[in-house]
Amino acid sequence: MSVTVRVPAKVNVQLAVGAARPDGFHDLANAFLAVGLYDEVTVTPAHELRVTCEGPGSGQVPLDRTNLAARAAELLAARYGIAPDVHLHIAKDIPVAGGMAGGSADGAAALVACDALWGTKSSREELLDICAELGSDVPFSLVGGAALGTGRGEKLQSLEVGGTFHWVFAVADGGLSTPAVYREFDRLTPDAPAPEASPALIEALRTGDTEALAATVTNDLQPAALSLFPSLADTLAAGTAAGALAALVSGSGPTTAFLTADAASAHKVADALTASGTCRTARVATAPAPGAQTV
Repeated sequence: MSVTVRVPAKVNVQLAVGAARPDGFHDLANAFLAVGLYDEVTVTPAHELRVTCEGPGSGQVPLDRTNLAARAAELLAARYGIAPDVHLHIAKDIPVAGGMAGGSADGAAALVACDALWGTKSSREELLDICAELGSDVPFSLVGGAALGTGRGEKLQSLEVGGTFHWVFAVADGGLSTPAVYREFDRLTPDAPAPEASPALIEALRTGDTEALAATVTNDLQPAALSLFPSLADTLAAGTAAGALAALVSGSGPTTAFLTADAASAHKVADALTASGTCRTARVATAPAPGAQTV
């Protein structure tokens, strides 16, 4: 018997970052949008907890208990006094270390899958509580769609989306450490103001207005990501030259995200990015996408 859960990647259409807090985290106004690139996590009963992984970038994925999928299984098991004896198999399609919350997605998927496998019948609130314990992006991976994350990103308010948005994601050669990007942000922006959500961006999502969304997307971590990975500027320029309406670093990077007018434009931008030699590959996806779902 096994359970498979599919879970989406995310793009931050607004990532407003405040100064570092005493606990080391940063207050955020983080507008998440789930996009149609997916990982799948399959859980099967086993003699002990173990993790395997396949797919692009799988060699970079930790297979020990630092993996968020393994930690999710352990936290859920501990709550119900059972042994976390499962084989977690991750099929990767979300870029690894790319700023699209692939690791967080796997944690959310493993949590939903183990809950189904073990019949623990956790409430949505309990699952979200465990997600928040796992990491700031994990709760959104569970719910999907669109949401505003505050606090360190884990406090979610659902956002209405009135249409379909067409995206291209350029996958870089190499990765970026999220903690390193935040340290560089702190160095570059020692007096960051308190983060505030953009009413214009939230309205653009609600009405499904692609051009209005393009005019309002922002990422406060982008200067730090570009400082650590300067060649991303060439990727952003190539996508813009190919007709993207907006170009930004996705989260902490180094994946770059391009909002386009429609499906045909998305494929044109993806082809141009691939031909430009400024990225390893380019992927087309639509948003919003549903959160973690049993397959």
